[in-house]
Amino acid sequence: MFVLSNFFAALAKVVDIVLNVFYWLILVRALLSWVNPDPFNPIVQFLGRVTEPVLAPVRRLLPAMPIDLSPLVVFLVILFLQKFLVQTLFDIGFSFR
Repeated sequence: MFVLSNFFAALAKVVDIVLNVFYWLILVRALLSWVNPDPFNPIVQFLGRVTEPVLAPVRRLLPAMPIDLSPLVVFLVILFLQKFLVQTLFDIGFSFR
């Protein structure tokens, strides 16, 4: 059963890293939106392509406001997933030991 335990521990770590990377990508995009960057910059285009599929549905759910709160909502979802999903995966892995 140690193989299953290690699998869940590794899966939890990978999910945690992916969520952390996504958190930072959204943070950088939100900070860049304050300075109005060049839309043809490859980094800005990459950030838009990676983060827009998550931010756009959240924007549609939120009421129209002068300030875009979708990054804040996504941050809260990421934090919830890190505390709930990642910890649950670690606990499942630990229970197989």
